[in-house]
Amino acid sequence: MVSLILGALFFVGIHIFISGTRLRNTLVARLGENGYRILFSLLSLGGIVWMCIAYNDAPYAPLWGRIEGLIPITMVLVFVGFLIGVPGLLMRSPTAVGGEADAGPLRAVGILRVTRHPFLWGVTLWALGHLIANGDVASLIFFLGFLVLAIAGQFSIDAKRQRRLGPRWQSFAAVTSRAPYGAIAAGRNTFSLAEIGWWRIAVAILLFALLFWLHPMLFGVRPYPLW
Repeated sequence: MVSLILGALFFVGIHIFISGTRLRNTLVARLGENGYRILFSLLSLGGIVWMCIAYNDAPYAPLWGRIEGLIPITMVLVFVGFLIGVPGLLMRSPTAVGGEADAGPLRAVGILRVTRHPFLWGVTLWALGHLIANGDVASLIFFLGFLVLAIAGQFSIDAKRQRRLGPRWQSFAAVTSRAPYGAIAAGRNTFSLAEIGWWRIAVAILLFALLFWLHPMLFGVRPYPLW
């Protein structure tokens, strides 16, 4: 369990205290943009592998336990997370890695109309759903790490883009929102299914179905015990 805690602290810490601060600028100045991205990607991958190994090795210590009646809620949260997160990965975005380098106005189109951080909201809903479904100490540490990072990362990215892009970012932020549908509900944007693209939605559904089917083989747990 100690290894899992340390792994979670390492993974969350490098994002909050390096990626989200001016220390990143210092490292970029020394390593170059590509050098920094390679180093940070390796550290992130190492953190995820560390957490996964420690999670699998951690003893089972129940908290509220597995409540079968809550599993449908988990499935809905994860499915919606796929519908938001996958389209976010399949389009250019100023909040994605390297997206801030695009010249010209920042366009709030497609899934960015729903939230300017679609992938991070996908991770948020995935982690929240798994927290509900797995009521033990190891799962709390593991999935809470991703949940905290996905939420805190949105504020970190906004701050970085504000520093780097200035007025261009302010114009983009004015018509988008961190919270899903926040800008739409406030009348600052409109929903456009056509811009999201049916093919992106189809990819999200197919990936969800594939992982649902492979879940017992990949992770040793049936996502829905009645199936």
